Amino acid sequence: MIKGKEINTISEVLRYGMVGGGTGSFIGDVHRKAANFDGKIKLVAGSFSRNYDNTLSTGKKLGLETERLYKNFEEMAEKEAARKDKIDFVSIVTPNYAHYNIAKTFLENGINVVCDKPLCFKVEEAEELADLAKEKELLFCVTYVYTGYPMVKQAREMIRQGDIGEILMVMAEYPQEWLATTVENEGNNQAAWRTNPKMAGSSNCVGDIGSHVENTVSYITGLKIKSLCAKLDIIGENRILDTNAGIMIKYDNGASGFYWCSQIAIGHDNDLKIRIYATKGSIEWQQEDPNYLKVTYLGKPKEQLSRGRDEIYPLAANNVRIPGGHVEGYYEAFANIYKNFADALLSKKSDCNFKKENYDYPTVYDGINGVKFINSAVESSKNGSIWVDL
Repeated sequence: MIKGKEINTISEVLRYGMVGGGTGSFIGDVHRKAANFDGKIKLVAGSFSRNYDNTLSTGKKLGLETERLYKNFEEMAEKEAARKDKIDFVSIVTPNYAHYNIAKTFLENGINVVCDKPLCFKVEEAEELADLAKEKELLFCVTYVYTGYPMVKQAREMIRQGDIGEILMVMAEYPQEWLATTVENEGNNQAAWRTNPKMAGSSNCVGDIGSHVENTVSYITGLKIKSLCAKLDIIGENRILDTNAGIMIKYDNGASGFYWCSQIAIGHDNDLKIRIYATKGSIEWQQEDPNYLKVTYLGKPKEQLSRGRDEIYPLAANNVRIPGGHVEGYYEAFANIYKNFADALLSKKSDCNFKKENYDYPTVYDGINGVKFINSAVESSKNGSIWVDL
């Protein structure tokens, strides 16, 4: 059975502000609920929309003071930085195109950043943000949510400990069906901006869900992509960006991989699946059944580890919230990202010997890897599916 979690004794509550996530936003509401799970973080400020009326109405619903509801993110960063009770970090939950400018502005004003993925459009921009965060000694989290699941962390630790040997092959897929028809023409705002290159960037499918495949595999395995060969398909009348992609991978240890992501795969809701094959065994995890990890050792019967029932590594156990049989899912995984980031930030504020590498949350460097992956996949596909080095 799982042992009790370690208790964080730091009682201070962090203050944060949000850019984006106004009334009608899906992901903004997810971030707010996740941040609120553990009582370590309190929302106190926001610029929730380019429409100030939306910001005011959203802030009122959330019980925020009017003086901390801002017309734009520039005003918010400047005025919050000048307050004695300024926000400890900003959460950026806008469409992709705005991430870079918002993150840069808050970093320049000395405020830590949590940003939805993908981090930005260009590798140079991502690296600039990383350099700025380092220069200002600020923390920067990119919310790759699937690394927050306990059994993903269990898979990571099993590979770190050598339980299944040296990795030989990775098969990962993320099929959805939500863009099987052109719903962007039927009033679906999520589809409208994600299929628009001005807002989504050079890729839709790879940028939106393929980036989750890349990050989750990277987190679990610790492998670095050496090169890739991609074919991005644009399926759907009058579309400009990809809605389906197959990507072959070569890793730095000599292993191979294949990633498939699709938003036109009828019959699939949100079906991220990771399969890792190694010299002594294999591991399989599926997002739609996240509380279990399938493990097979060479010459032995198949096993299924249960979150909440079976003995698991501390990294995983410390992110378990409820007993086995009570299903944990997307909100809890998102909350684990915020919890671990909050623990890091609270520790940094109280400990001069703080080391951010001791805390388990996706960083700006994971964001850089994501941008490199997306851009390399687009480059490969546009040039006839050539191999591209990362």
